[in-house]
Amino acid sequence: MAKAKVKFHETPNPNAGKFTVGRTLVEGRSGLTFGSAAAAAGDPVAARLMAEPGVRSVFMVADFVTVTKDDAASWADLAPRVQTALRETL
Repeated sequence: MAKAKVKFHETPNPNAGKFTVGRTLVEGRSGLTFGSAAAAAGDPVAARLMAEPGVRSVFMVADFVTVTKDDAASWADLAPRVQTALRETL
Protein backbone atom coordinates (compact mmCIF):
# COMPACT_ATOMS: atom_id res chain seq x y z
CA MET A 1 0.00 0.00 0.00
CA ALA A 2 1.32 3.43 -0.92
CA LYS A 3 2.31 5.76 1.88
CA ALA A 4 0.00 8.67 2.59
CA LYS A 5 0.90 12.01 1.02
CA VAL A 6 0.96 14.25 4.05
CA LYS A 7 1.10 18.00 3.52
CA PHE A 8 1.54 20.68 6.19
CA HIS A 9 -0.47 23.92 6.02
CA GLU A 10 -0.12 26.89 8.35
CA THR A 11 -3.31 28.24 9.92
CA PRO A 12 -4.27 31.67 11.32
CA ASN A 13 -3.46 30.24 14.77
CA PRO A 14 0.36 30.10 15.04
CA ASN A 15 0.11 27.12 17.41
CA ALA A 16 -2.15 25.04 15.12
CA GLY A 17 -1.05 23.29 11.95
CA LYS A 18 -3.24 21.47 9.43
CA PHE A 19 -1.96 18.25 7.90
CA THR A 20 -3.87 16.91 4.89
CA VAL A 21 -3.47 13.17 4.39
CA GLY A 22 -5.18 12.41 1.09
CA ARG A 23 -7.63 9.87 2.50
CA THR A 24 -10.64 9.88 4.79
CA LEU A 25 -9.72 9.55 8.47
CA VAL A 26 -13.10 10.27 10.03
CA GLU A 27 -16.43 9.67 8.29
CA GLY A 28 -19.17 12.26 8.55
CA ARG A 29 -19.01 15.86 9.64
CA SER A 30 -18.07 15.46 13.29
CA GLY A 31 -14.44 15.23 14.17
CA LEU A 32 -12.47 13.56 16.93
CA THR A 33 -10.52 15.61 19.45
CA PHE A 34 -7.75 14.23 21.66
CA GLY A 35 -6.35 16.49 24.36
CA SER A 36 -4.11 14.01 26.15
CA ALA A 37 -2.18 10.80 25.59
CA ALA A 38 -4.75 8.98 27.75
CA ALA A 39 -7.63 10.21 25.58
CA ALA A 40 -5.76 9.16 22.43
CA ALA A 41 -4.89 5.68 23.70
CA GLY A 42 -7.68 3.99 21.73
CA ASP A 43 -6.78 5.58 18.40
CA PRO A 44 -3.45 4.54 16.82
CA VAL A 45 -3.03 7.73 14.78
CA ALA A 46 -3.84 10.10 17.65
CA ALA A 47 -1.76 8.07 20.12
CA ARG A 48 1.29 8.25 17.83
CA LEU A 49 0.88 12.01 17.37
CA MET A 50 0.36 12.69 21.09
CA ALA A 51 3.63 10.81 21.75
CA GLU A 52 5.56 13.48 19.82
CA PRO A 53 7.19 16.05 22.13
CA GLY A 54 5.55 19.43 21.64
CA VAL A 55 2.11 18.15 20.57
CA ARG A 56 -0.63 19.49 22.87
CA SER A 57 -3.78 18.21 21.11
CA VAL A 58 -4.98 16.46 17.96
CA PHE A 59 -8.20 17.04 16.01
CA MET A 60 -9.13 14.71 13.15
CA VAL A 61 -11.97 15.20 10.68
CA ALA A 62 -12.55 14.15 7.07
CA ASP A 63 -9.13 13.98 5.37
CA PHE A 64 -7.02 16.14 7.65
CA VAL A 65 -5.52 16.42 11.11
CA THR A 66 -5.05 19.65 13.04
CA VAL A 67 -2.25 19.51 15.56
CA THR A 68 -1.97 22.14 18.29
CA LYS A 69 1.57 22.55 19.59
CA ASP A 70 3.05 23.85 22.81
CA ASP A 71 4.15 27.49 22.71
CA ALA A 72 7.81 26.47 23.00
CA ALA A 73 7.71 24.07 20.04
CA SER A 74 8.56 25.29 16.52
CA TRP A 75 6.82 24.10 13.36
CA ALA A 76 10.21 23.86 11.64
CA ASP A 77 11.07 21.03 14.04
CA LEU A 78 7.61 19.61 14.75
CA ALA A 79 5.94 19.55 11.30
CA PRO A 80 8.39 17.02 9.76
CA ARG A 81 8.01 14.75 12.82
CA VAL A 82 4.20 14.93 12.61
CA GLN A 83 4.34 14.17 8.89
CA THR A 84 6.54 11.13 9.55
CA ALA A 85 4.23 9.94 12.35
CA LEU A 86 1.21 10.23 10.07
CA ARG A 87 2.94 8.36 7.22
CA GLU A 88 3.95 5.57 9.63
CA THR A 89 0.44 5.10 11.02
CA LEU A 90 -1.65 5.51 7.85
